[in-house]
Amino acid sequence: MKRVLITGKHSYLGGQVKQYLEQFPDYEVEELDLHTNWKDFDFSNYDSIFHVAGLAHSTPKEEDRSLYYQINTDLAYEVAQKAKESGCKQFIFMSSIIVYGNQVETITSKTPLLPENFYGDSKKKAEEKIWPLNDENFRVCIVRPPMIYGPNSKGNYRLLSNFAKKIPLFPNVSNHRSMLFVGNFTAFIKGVIDHSSSGFFLPQNKEEVETRYLVKEIAKIHQRPMWISNIWNPLIQLFKNQVYIKKLFGNLVIDPSLSTFGFDYQIYTFQQSIVISEGGD
Repeated sequence: MKRVLITGKHSYLGGQVKQYLEQFPDYEVEELDLHTNWKDFDFSNYDSIFHVAGLAHSTPKEEDRSLYYQINTDLAYEVAQKAKESGCKQFIFMSSIIVYGNQVETITSKTPLLPENFYGDSKKKAEEKIWPLNDENFRVCIVRPPMIYGPNSKGNYRLLSNFAKKIPLFPNVSNHRSMLFVGNFTAFIKGVIDHSSSGFFLPQNKEEVETRYLVKEIAKIHQRPMWISNIWNPLIQLFKNQVYIKKLFGNLVIDPSLSTFGFDYQIYTFQQSIVISEGGD
């Protein structure tokens, strides 16, 4: 029996992982709200801790700087420490691809961590504090995913989905991005638990995606017209250094060799993932 504690209740990813793992009879999963007096909670009954609690925003506000470090760095480390002291066998920390910064286009094993804001830096500092806890009895997994999307997900995917259903014209910009469907992500989490894995992980879908192709796929599912046009390209070029423009139209791909872990987790194709994300079967 695998007993898993998800630290960070009511999160999208935590909820998705809980729902997925509970399909398997050899798994027991609980969630812990870290807004409560969590330090008194008994961690010793659990094999793996999946830590999802944290603040995330690509353009964080300066007045929230200290809060990001308190939650993303200090709290994460305190939970990891407690997990190790309690005899848990594994700690899975949700970091982010943001630790590489916004200038990189291809992530390889040699790409340095150069976060450009304190959100990314708070995740980097958490990694630096948590990783030294790793040993043969306490397996630490640091997960740096690209954009995760799925049914009812927030962020840029929802923005693009709403756009595709309302506006039949999209910029003709060629780009390549690594993405991760939540169904593949949950299978990945089960894989690292089943294999008692440790290390740094960059899971992704098998296919890279062009934003224009993604929008066309969404429109097609909803039987909406979508024309790819150059008419908006001058605007995209003008604002190409803006954070949101980079996220939508820039390149950010992970070397596929960094996303192979000895178990199969890429169980959904890109097309299947979009159908499911848009409410299909």
